Amino acid sequence: MKKFLFAGLSAAVLAVCVSGASAQTQLNRNEIINSLQGAQQKVDVSADELQKAAFENIQKYPGANSPGNLPLWDKLASLRQFNVEITFDINSARIRPESYETIGLIADALHTPYLQGQTFFVVGHTSADGPRDFNLELSIKRAKSVRDALVTTFRVPGEYLEAVGLGEEQLRDPSKPDAQINRRVQLINVGYR
Repeated sequence: MKKFLFAGLSAAVLAVCVSGASAQTQLNRNEIINSLQGAQQKVDVSADELQKAAFENIQKYPGANSPGNLPLWDKLASLRQFNVEITFDINSARIRPESYETIGLIADALHTPYLQGQTFFVVGHTSADGPRDFNLELSIKRAKSVRDALVTTFRVPGEYLEAVGLGEEQLRDPSKPDAQINRRVQLINVGYR
């Protein structure tokens, strides 16, 4: 009887672990480190300039869709970076509990000697589902939430993390503007500052 009870309990625990793990992209600390470390060219783009460019893009090209790349984005495209899915409550900057493991992996990577002392943009992106100005504001709040979680919960030094929200202004798959792939958080290594 004890064997059957233990086997049933083990199966239930395993089912909970597997279902929680499948909700989040499987990645590890080494993948993050390898994506973010390496020789960097000097890029003189600040988080404030990038944020301002996103607001200006909406004013310059009003309407439902962004015309494409932001002017400053090309300067950042060659830098070491990493995209990850962080889930949030709908239309909210509240990070879903299942994403804290992913944020913890990012923090572990940022605590390694390979990445310490370097500055990272934490960039929030949305899909084109909804008004552009709302998406931009939401992405700013979400980028700040991820930055705050890294700093407060995982003790990553805040002076090395700058939050930027781009909304739908830099879609990962412009041919499918409403697709899930466009909803992401991106870390960009902008080097030693």
